[in-house]
Amino acid sequence: MTYVQKKQDTPLPLHKTPGRLDSLDVFRGLTILLMLLVNNVALDAQTPYLLTHAPWNGGVYLADLVFPWFLLAVGVAIPFAATSFRKKNLPGWRYDLKVLQRSILLFGLGLAIVSSIAKRPVFALDVLQLIAMAYLVAALLYDLPVHRRAMIAGFFLVAYWAAIRYLPVPGVGRPIFEEDQNLILHFNNTFLNAVNLRGLLSVIPTSALVMLGSLIGDLFRLEMSFLRRTAWLFGIGLGLTALGMLWNLSLPYSKTFWTPSYILLAAGLGALLLGVFHCLVDARGWRGWAFPLKVFGSNALFAYVVPILVKVWLLQGMKIDGASVQQYVLNFWQGLAGSYGGGWLYTLSYIAFWWLVLWGLYWRGIFLRV
Repeated sequence: MTYVQKKQDTPLPLHKTPGRLDSLDVFRGLTILLMLLVNNVALDAQTPYLLTHAPWNGGVYLADLVFPWFLLAVGVAIPFAATSFRKKNLPGWRYDLKVLQRSILLFGLGLAIVSSIAKRPVFALDVLQLIAMAYLVAALLYDLPVHRRAMIAGFFLVAYWAAIRYLPVPGVGRPIFEEDQNLILHFNNTFLNAVNLRGLLSVIPTSALVMLGSLIGDLFRLEMSFLRRTAWLFGIGLGLTALGMLWNLSLPYSKTFWTPSYILLAAGLGALLLGVFHCLVDARGWRGWAFPLKVFGSNALFAYVVPILVKVWLLQGMKIDGASVQQYVLNFWQGLAGSYGGGWLYTLSYIAFWWLVLWGLYWRGIFLRV
């Protein structure tokens, strides 16, 4: 049903979102914008602290939210993909096969990136590989009832927390969670590094995060008013945020080790932000201001993969007058506006360039999908 603004005393109509959710594209676009900003800031010691990662026991900064928000968006999109598949009346195993194919392609793209950075074939876990595995778990479990998926996500987080909090670290003899001594770090160093699977245990909490995203995504597939759905998003967001803050008292926030407190805080703040976008973009129809973000969000995979490859092979791999292209361009901007101003001009021009590329693809209807 198309939304038409009514008088204030007229209730908003019951509404089930269409196959494409504008607020999700805007939310995903914000994460891409922040990723490009954080990964390409050129201010060195003058970098605002929010664009850096928080130190150990230093809370959560804006830069720490980019990756979990992208994972949350992956989860929110799962109900839309599953619903679209069901409309084709194909057997269930075809859906599982499609999920597996997507996961393998994402994992392969991740390996291409780490190999490009290393300039040699490398098998290791990084951002896209972790997304692929967390998506695989959450998507394959999506057919379970809502309460069972919620219970499984909760079990993943509680089990992960309990292992860190109560199991003794070998060689230490007692439970400990410090930056240089904890159970996850011990497993990484003792078992997983040798087979290039460092970070594999992070699949447990990140799968829970993607599953939480799928539960939030279910709200958009239900017949309810915009107002009620927004209230649900705010309620879930506030609840998860509060629970994350309370859990922080037992096991502190850690992006490196994906502690449950960090997972829930990031999920809660992401749900609140998605609620704001849903209210403004989907319900009120105020899409003009959000269009730049939608351009980023509509082609998120391209916006993540291609700039990294261009940066590695072109900006850092090619030289002009003895300096890399990246340094040459940075020197140009700094020569015009000084160290601080030039650093910002470099970063913002880099983001603007990729937005124009993505806008060209958006205008032509070209989207990178797996």
